[in-house]
Amino acid sequence: MSADPTSGPTSADRTGTGPAEGPVRLEVADGIATIRLARPPMNALNEQMQEQIRAAAREAGERDDVFAVVLYGGAKVFAAGADIKQMQTMTYSDMVARSGELQACFTAVAAIPKPTVAAITGYALGGGCELALCADFRVAGRSAKLGQPEILLGIIPGAGGTQRLPRLVGPSRAKDLIFTGRFVGADEALAIGLVDAVVDDDEVLESALAMVRRYVGGPRLALRAAKEAVDSGIETDLRTGLEIERAQFAALFATQDRATGMASFIAEGPGKAVFEGR
Repeated sequence: MSADPTSGPTSADRTGTGPAEGPVRLEVADGIATIRLARPPMNALNEQMQEQIRAAAREAGERDDVFAVVLYGGAKVFAAGADIKQMQTMTYSDMVARSGELQACFTAVAAIPKPTVAAITGYALGGGCELALCADFRVAGRSAKLGQPEILLGIIPGAGGTQRLPRLVGPSRAKDLIFTGRFVGADEALAIGLVDAVVDDDEVLESALAMVRRYVGGPRLALRAAKEAVDSGIETDLRTGLEIERAQFAALFATQDRATGMASFIAEGPGKAVFEGR
């Protein structure tokens, strides 16, 4: 499947170490990595895709030429969920063995130590919604539909939906979506905090890129520390969270970027520093 030449960086821009073709592709251009889902027609997340998402997330997190990451499923759909045909044949024993790996593949996205945004077009359902929840931010097209419809299959979300969704929108709203399996449109998703911005469908990818472009060339170690402090601190009590913040704050005084940033501020004012990422 060839990339849409109007929808962002293509495999020709890619400088990764893995294959450029496949159901998941890592495309890097201008300091931003795009993890592109490419399994038409609905980007059903089978085991191969899950593992390639994990590999792409790890590579994007490790690369020095990547400052931020966009998750994108293409112009028509983000991801309509798990591959139900593959899942239907699995037994309890099969899923006991697989469920930990399923969660680990998605957690690899949440653990990317750089700003991330999900660019959502069309459906983001089930595993697709759970994947979007792993990003720091979400931009949705006006026709987007999001939801956790697993209850309609007689199961529950298994890739983080019961945990990340209530942390984002609150337990009552999360229970409504999980208990009913209903879909929400872009406007409702914005109103409840499930997405951060709603734009025209054909502007989704560019809006997501614009959201994270501001981080390119920024102090990567400070951004990493900020993300870790927020994500780790929110899972614990205030006293522990403050200690996490204190440790991250103090550690940054060992970096060259801190020295550069403060010297630049004194000499030229804010926003003029050129960081080296060390």
